[in-house]
Amino acid sequence: MYKRSVSYPCILWSAAFIIIPLLFIFYYGLTDRTGAFTLSNLAAIATAENSKALILSLGLSLLSTAICLLLAYPLALILSGSKIGRSGFIIFLFVLPMWMNFLLRTLAWVVLLDTNGVLDTLCKLSGLPRFKIINTPAAIVFGMVYDFLPFMILPIYNVISKIDINVVNAARDLGANSFQTLYKVIFPLSLPGVISGITMVFVPSLTTFVISTLLGGGKILLIGNVIEQEFMKGTSWHVGSGLSLVLMLFIIVSMALSTKYDNGEGNVL
Repeated sequence: MYKRSVSYPCILWSAAFIIIPLLFIFYYGLTDRTGAFTLSNLAAIATAENSKALILSLGLSLLSTAICLLLAYPLALILSGSKIGRSGFIIFLFVLPMWMNFLLRTLAWVVLLDTNGVLDTLCKLSGLPRFKIINTPAAIVFGMVYDFLPFMILPIYNVISKIDINVVNAARDLGANSFQTLYKVIFPLSLPGVISGITMVFVPSLTTFVISTLLGGGKILLIGNVIEQEFMKGTSWHVGSGLSLVLMLFIIVSMALSTKYDNGEGNVL
């Protein structure tokens, strides 16, 4: 009875901030302005503008996730082989920016990448070609990788650091070289952390609108921007909710894959 009563605050919190808002999204997404049932809000994703935004969002989020994985996996390997104190300090350096406001971190990239910004000025003074990627998809990818890279590093490092060194030594004793050991032993054992990291990077990258607004200058619309405009500019809460439901399908698929392959060892946040 005591254990059940302790769970009541969590149940109330979940109902107030998760279940009830989702019910409102489902209601608005499946009804029109008169309250009648309709699927037209879901079908709005098929319009030229919305489908273009969705495809671009998928492309940039997949690219950002791939870059984060390519950067995070070697770093996680290096950290797992370092001394505990040194690896802990390096991980702290990666986590430290997460203590800063997300909006401020993104604005910092605007200062770095903007025309006549820090990087552009350095290139001009050095006689190099001007550094102009602000308001482009490349700038958005820069922001995504910077903001979400720790979410890829931490779960991979957490899993790799728990791999028994005797398993690795046994593979080498049996004649496996470094690449074979990595490919056939370490990587399969670290797969839960990889899947967890991919999910934790892909989902926020797909749904972001702040990064694309600031680094894209409002000229590049992702599906998150389209949904945000439907709600904030008062265009149509019904269409915005319908698009959110479609986007939720991609998130559910991503989470389902994570549940299938992740045994829980990669979750550290």
